[in-house]
Order: sequence, then structure tokens, then C-alpha cells
Amino acid sequence: MTVRLHWFLPTGGDGRTLVDRHAYTDGGVTRSRVTPVSGVRPPDIDYLAQIAKAAEHLGFEAVLTPTGTWCEDAWLTTAALAQHTERLKFLVAFRPGVISPVLAAQMAATYQRVTRGRLLLNVVTGGDGTEQRRFGDHLGHDERYGRTDEFLSVVRGAWTGKPYDFDGRHYQVEGGLTALPPDPLPEVFFGGSSPAAGPVAARHADVYLTWGEPPAQVKGKIDWIRGLAEREGRTVRFGIRLHSISRDSSAEAWRTARALLDELDADTVAAAQEALGRSESVGQQRMLALHGGSRDQLEISPNLWAGVGLVRGGAGTALVGSHAEVADRIEEYHALGVDHFILSGYPHLEEAYWFGEGVMPELAARGLFERPGKGGLGGAPLLVAGGR
Repeated sequence: MTVRLHWFLPTGGDGRTLVDRHAYTDGGVTRSRVTPVSGVRPPDIDYLAQIAKAAEHLGFEAVLTPTGTWCEDAWLTTAALAQHTERLKFLVAFRPGVISPVLAAQMAATYQRVTRGRLLLNVVTGGDGTEQRRFGDHLGHDERYGRTDEFLSVVRGAWTGKPYDFDGRHYQVEGGLTALPPDPLPEVFFGGSSPAAGPVAARHADVYLTWGEPPAQVKGKIDWIRGLAEREGRTVRFGIRLHSISRDSSAEAWRTARALLDELDADTVAAAQEALGRSESVGQQRMLALHGGSRDQLEISPNLWAGVGLVRGGAGTALVGSHAEVADRIEEYHALGVDHFILSGYPHLEEAYWFGEGVMPELAARGLFERPGKGGLGGAPLLVAGGR
């Protein structure tokens, strides 16, 4: 089986260093920084369209679009970008706690028709209580996963095209439906590392998504979810979220990785680590444990670098090395059972080309990658992830 490759849309801003909301003194609204940084690129539609077009041209299947206070709205942004592309799919993130599941089902069905099947829906359960409350959501961590469980049940029910009733703890629906359901019905991707997340993945996920932990830890997650799914009488596939820094030589790639940290002083890193440490997300805490907030020994596994996680929330690791070495690591994860690779890099435009022109041919030569055709879009999966 070949791998499925996806890229990322930096709707919170991009640049030549690690750009993230935790590194801004003002949350990124005016781009003021604890440490002054040059070359920050605002996420306007013209720049994002360059990335989307590059991803489509290079052969990525889709682009993940995040959700949160410091990002542009994913639905509106990607709907605009769909007019600039022909084949590329969009992984649109949103939170189940702030929208009706029947409305979400309707929006997804409409988006599918408008874009001719190019929507992938990323339902983010949420692991940061402060961020959730900002959107009016006051449930605790485990309760949020219980609500996601119900949310997905209602979405599925509404997609049958027949009136659907649901009486749960979080949702009570009478006659919910989408008059014109999406065809074909979407797949479901889901992410979450906590005990509360596992059973939800087992019941609803077609693909379970994890952040880029070392292979042995990823294997542990795969075995965990696989076992839970078997008890539900289901089979689950797997995906991983990583950054990528590949170059013509390993030495050049590692120089590029270290340069990303050059403009980040100790105070900036400490502030980011303090903010990230307050997260309720088990996955986020697992990311932090990989480096402990220190710049020492950031290569936590061969070609797996944890430097991104010093200031960035969510996905905090990058594959670093020559094109062949990065392909080796993708092949290693794939051998464990990972099929979907959602990648990104700073800046996202240039790194898309480094990966697309360097690593993709390596994977193709090994029979691990087949570039998507211009026709026959096929089904549009629903991606349910615990972050970005």
C-alpha cells in the first residue's frame, strides 16, 4: 500500500523561523514578538493561494487547515482557496463544542458539492481549557471527548438523508437530517492520546491520527487503538502529523533545523513552554516530554527533531535529513502501519518544494508513493484530529 501525503496551510502566519501564537507578545495580531524576527509573512489569501497551488502541483493530496483564536477561519479561507485550485482537498478544522452537529453535517455536504468532493473535515475535540472557554465551551477534558462521541453519531445520522432522532447527554436532536447527503459518505480521522480518547477512536475512526512521536511510541499507540477497535468489531487505519526539513545533504538539513532556533531567545522559549505546560491535552504533554524544554539533545530518534515543540503547540517534531533519510523514516513509520502523513515546514511554501522535489521521488522509486491524478477525486474523508 502506498502512503498518502498531505501538507499544511499556515493560516496563523508563516516565516523563516518558528512562527506560532506562543511566541507572540500580542497573540500574533500585529506580529510583535518577544524576540524580533524578520521575514514574517501574514496569512493573506494571495500567499495562502501560493502554498495551495504549490501543494497541488507537487502532488500532495490535501492541506490541513487549523482552527483556533490565532488562525483565520478555516471554512471561509479554504472555500476561497478552492477557487484557486482544481484537485487539492482541504482538511477543514473546527470544534464540535461550538457548532450544532446537524449544521456541521449540512455545511460539510454543501462544501462537498461546491468543491466537487474536496472537503476533509477536521473535528478538534480540544485539549486547552482556556482556548475552549474563549469559544464559550466550559466542559472538562474527558467530557469533551464524550461530546465528540455523540457529535459524530449525530453527524452520521444526519447524513443518512432521513430524519434522525438522538437523545444524549450533550445533544438532543429531533428529525435532524441533510436533505442532500454527501456522496460518498466521508471517512473519519480522529486524534487523541488520553484514555478518554481511545474508545471514541475505536467506535468512530477510520483513521487514527497521532503527532510525530518516536517510532516505538507510535507503535504503542497503534497497538492500543487497534486493540480497542477489535473489541468494537472494527478496523482502524493510521496517520501521523510531522514537520519536514529535507535537503540534498544531511548536513545541510541539520544546519537549516538549527537556524530555525537562532532568533528565539531563552525568555521566548520559557514563555512558550509555560503556556504549553498548562494544556490539558495528553498529546501535548507527550510532545513536551520529548525535549523537556531544553535545546540539548533535540534529536530524540534518528532524523526526528523536537526543536519545533520548543515554541509551537501541537505537532512539535520534524523529520530532518537528506531526502533519502527522510524517506527512510517515512518508510519506517509506514511499516508500523501509518498510511497518512500530514507534513509542514518553515516557510511552508519553500519547504513544500523541498519535500515535493526531493522526498516524493525517493518514495515513488521505492513504490511507496503514487502522485494523485488530475481527474477522479474520489471520496472526501472527514478528518477528526486532536490538534494541528
